[in-house]
Amino acid sequence: MNSFIQVFLLSLVPTFEGRYAIVYGIGHGYPLWGTLLAASLGVLTLSLVLPVVLPYIDRVMLWLEGTPLRKIAHLYLYYVERVRKKAHPYVEKWGFWGLFIFVAIPLPGTGVWTGALAAYILAVDGRRTFLALLLGGLFSMALTVGPALGLFG
Repeated sequence: MNSFIQVFLLSLVPTFEGRYAIVYGIGHGYPLWGTLLAASLGVLTLSLVLPVVLPYIDRVMLWLEGTPLRKIAHLYLYYVERVRKKAHPYVEKWGFWGLFIFVAIPLPGTGVWTGALAAYILAVDGRRTFLALLLGGLFSMALTVGPALGLFG
């Protein structure tokens, strides 16, 4: 598989996202600028798509509750509640900047996926959500690989 496509697809995976897709690409010796571009396009894609798709995921999970796959719905609802508790203080106190910081922190359980879900749950405005997810995701990538590339000192 093409290195660009590999990094792009990895950047779409929850918790992995652009920040670790870059590490993967660099670790496999892929071209630096292609790796950065592919991961950035992944963050852009998630920032555009997730806010639109999340309401439909809720509907699917509500439907799954009445099927033998209800355990999947319960896992999702558990995840949603964890996100609500984790992100609410950031978003409630600092709004856009709180969501940006929450997404930018390169730790498991933060990132574009979780930030998009938090914005959806907490009813953050769509344009502000997109910008906070995009900038936070890109900043997270910089924090993850910047020191290794000598960007911060």
